[in-house]
Amino acid sequence: MQRDGIEPDTKDWTWVLERPCPECGFSAAGIEPHAVGDAVRATLPRWRTALTRADVATRPAAGVWSPLEYGAHVRDVFRVFDTRLAAMLQQHDPLFDDWDQDAAALADGYAHQDPTVVAGELEEAGAAVAARFDTVGPDDAERPGRRSNGSVFTVRTLGRYFLHDVVHHLHDVRA
Repeated sequence: MQRDGIEPDTKDWTWVLERPCPECGFSAAGIEPHAVGDAVRATLPRWRTALTRADVATRPAAGVWSPLEYGAHVRDVFRVFDTRLAAMLQQHDPLFDDWDQDAAALADGYAHQDPTVVAGELEEAGAAVAARFDTVGPDDAERPGRRSNGSVFTVRTLGRYFLHDVVHHLHDVRA
């Protein structure tokens, strides 16, 4: 069912843990938790640039989010994954709260947010999740956590999955 002209993404993207993404070219397989923080920080200037474009609120095609909507989404991805990583580091095998990214986009009005505010919030949230990944020690890499659909992650695979999402959306906005 489409909402706001966007077909909800119902794909299970966990396959990116095993092979490169054919759309964006990112290969998550070799990423270790200690590298995630720097990789996230390296994306932040590119997100800032994308969110200052003149066409930031324009959808490039029917059914495709605008750079503004992707930026708001990535800001929230940073926040959600920071919470998930914190739970994994503090608890044994936490169950993650459900997060419907499409419902969040509608409920929070991603398409109508101020791009300057989104850019600042994205940078702040990105810095926070990067700093949390910086705290991951070698003994933490295999700590587990689960999504409600049964997908099991370790801190290592969570970092890989998360980083692909951030990089993939830069590809989506052609940044």
